[in-house]
Amino acid sequence: MSDAVLALNAGSSSLKFSLFDVERELTSAEALAHGSVSGMPHEPRVRIADGSGALLEDRSLENVAGHEPAMAYVLGWIDRERRNRIVAVGHRVVHGGARFLEPVVVDDAVLAQLKEYIPMAPLHQPHNLAAIKAFKRLHPRVPQVACFDTAFHHTQPPLATQFALPEALSARGIRRYGFHGLSYEYIASVLPSYLGELAEERVIVAHLGSGASMCAMRYRRSVATTMGFTALDGLMMGTRCGAIDPGVVLYLLDSGMSGTNLCDLLWEQSGLLGVSGVSDDMRELLASTSPSAAQAIDLFAYRIVREVGSLAAALGGLDALVFTAGIGENVPSVRRAVCAQLAWLGVHLNGAANDANARQISDATGSAAVWVIPTDEEAIVARHVVRLLRLDANSA
Repeated sequence: MSDAVLALNAGSSSLKFSLFDVERELTSAEALAHGSVSGMPHEPRVRIADGSGALLEDRSLENVAGHEPAMAYVLGWIDRERRNRIVAVGHRVVHGGARFLEPVVVDDAVLAQLKEYIPMAPLHQPHNLAAIKAFKRLHPRVPQVACFDTAFHHTQPPLATQFALPEALSARGIRRYGFHGLSYEYIASVLPSYLGELAEERVIVAHLGSGASMCAMRYRRSVATTMGFTALDGLMMGTRCGAIDPGVVLYLLDSGMSGTNLCDLLWEQSGLLGVSGVSDDMRELLASTSPSAAQAIDLFAYRIVREVGSLAAALGGLDALVFTAGIGENVPSVRRAVCAQLAWLGVHLNGAANDANARQISDATGSAAVWVIPTDEEAIVARHVVRLLRLDANSA
């Protein structure tokens, strides 16, 4: 029986996991298994594959209405099918605030601090913490490590994180944090194997999924990013509005909209869903004949182009553009629409490579390389768990 690390990513209706052997190099290719329980609470379904992607289980579940029964099912499957001994668990936690600049072993004090950040990440933080609590009830003696989406961006210069607000508010932690840091950290870790020496130069990574953001990197460290105090800022997303004039918020409040309804509007009813009136799923929008669906896709691409310009300004130019995450890795038409508007930055697309979802999709005539690189947040979480707990063991 080999020791394993379990990496968990809990959402409102899903629990994603990957299982890693602690003695192996922790890359996506070395995952023992990965999968999810999705569709909770109404139509829960489990899907599990091995490290090579071969499907091991795909079926509906009964009596799985939340994180604890979902986790109990996953742990039971691992014990029954894999017979690995789970020696530690790592969790993706979206907001670490200004306190948590690196992964940390979770205890009651850490949980209490992380609870304070729920208002800043209401779609994610409660579910991240619920998974930690659920696992603790099931296996109280197994150490858990929180890995933060905000941590990667703490290398940004102070000017990149500051709002034009009174100092008293800045002192209270109201600043730009940035998110999707685990994804960006993974991409930064593999950039040299794709880009060679260019990995250390001016690189913009576009993490495009239901949540979307971009990060400007130099020497594979975060210089600037599109998200700010919360994961609501920056690009338009599946259901989130992205950057919006604060005056719109004030206007809606003055017009009688309640804070609860306003929160629902900005987080749950805007973005691709709000503009299209059809769906927040890019696949459904691409298949739709509705003019509003096409408008939503056009606006999504336009906002990306605008933000590339801003991040290129922060870097002083552009040497490489990287697409990642669900839309970035799998939707050639979005990449094409973005790159077509970036010729002025030296972005020249190879159409055939792009349509084939190749890794390098730029042609030789452009000065900026364009790549499609799959991300793996769970692998980064597992690496952090192994390194942190080995460090603790060596220092004991």
